[in-house]
Amino acid sequence: MKILAATLLVYAAGLLLTAVGSRLAGRCTTWCCALLGLPMWVVGGTVAPLCLALPQLMLAFLAAGMSVTALAVGTALAGAVTNLGLALAVCLLNRHRPAVAERDEFCRKCVLLLAACGVLVLFVRDGELSYTGTGLLMLLFVLFVLMSIAFQHEFTYGDMIEAVSTSEEAPSPRLAAQDYGYTAHTMAFPVMNLHNSLKNLAGVVGGLALLAAGAQALLYSATTLANLTGTIQALWAASLISLGFCIPLLVEALEHPLGSVWKWFAVRCRYYPPDSLPIQLLNSAILNLTLALPISSLMYRHKLPVGAQFRSYEVPVCAAMALILLLPPLRRHKLKRWQGGLCMVLYALYLAAALFVPRAGA
Repeated sequence: MKILAATLLVYAAGLLLTAVGSRLAGRCTTWCCALLGLPMWVVGGTVAPLCLALPQLMLAFLAAGMSVTALAVGTALAGAVTNLGLALAVCLLNRHRPAVAERDEFCRKCVLLLAACGVLVLFVRDGELSYTGTGLLMLLFVLFVLMSIAFQHEFTYGDMIEAVSTSEEAPSPRLAAQDYGYTAHTMAFPVMNLHNSLKNLAGVVGGLALLAAGAQALLYSATTLANLTGTIQALWAASLISLGFCIPLLVEALEHPLGSVWKWFAVRCRYYPPDSLPIQLLNSAILNLTLALPISSLMYRHKLPVGAQFRSYEVPVCAAMALILLLPPLRRHKLKRWQGGLCMVLYALYLAAALFVPRAGA
């Protein structure tokens, strides 16, 4: 009992460290990129989505380096499912702040997510991700970066965009580019002097150190819980780890119900416009598949094992959610709240299956 209580305490500490570390590193990295002269449309297409996926990337990196491949793969795949089925679903269901996204970008990212799922279906053979599959996922990551930079550039120098929204009112299908994206929410950077430069550089290093310590604590707690309960590690990746990483995003989607302390910190360390949260969650899910998995494969230095549970649960559910999100904007040029409800139902079914009907070899 004492070991279990200590493990849960380590888990809670790991969640806090990863949440604080990722936000701090993301905010300070954004400022350092501005100091280097990078325009905001480049930062918005590269740094912001990468920083949002930092917790999953860090844990997958550490787990694969320690040959705990079930947690590395599970963190990436279950993290993508949780971001879509929980945080993005809440964004779509929120009546107080309707979700808004640029239609073409939203559709392109859904297709990219489907393509990543297709690579996993085709190139995971005998329970291992082939080197060809790893290369194709890395190619999709490069395509993701190019698409994101072009997306932000269009907003910076374009006039109008085609927006889709869950608003029940009849929003204009055309939205001024200056009212959406980074050009509409320019961040208030501190004065560029030596003191602030060193302070923000220290914030990047300190945030990454906190993130690494938190990821190590989560890795320890998940493996210990699996050993104590005699369960597969994929179960804990699908539940405690993915849910824990999703809590800060869920709190933001629910407009900070946990109180003013985290809201103050989250707003102060914000590195993406608040209205872009739906597309950022979609970006994070894509990065989990196209970056976290290749990083895990490179760290493992062999063909990456992908267990039966991941092939049976995570990959099909992620592909189904991508289709649910894609079809209404593609066919009717609209986002619907029922998309969020259906994604949440799929997530609940997935979580129940992962907890009560785990697959061997995961």
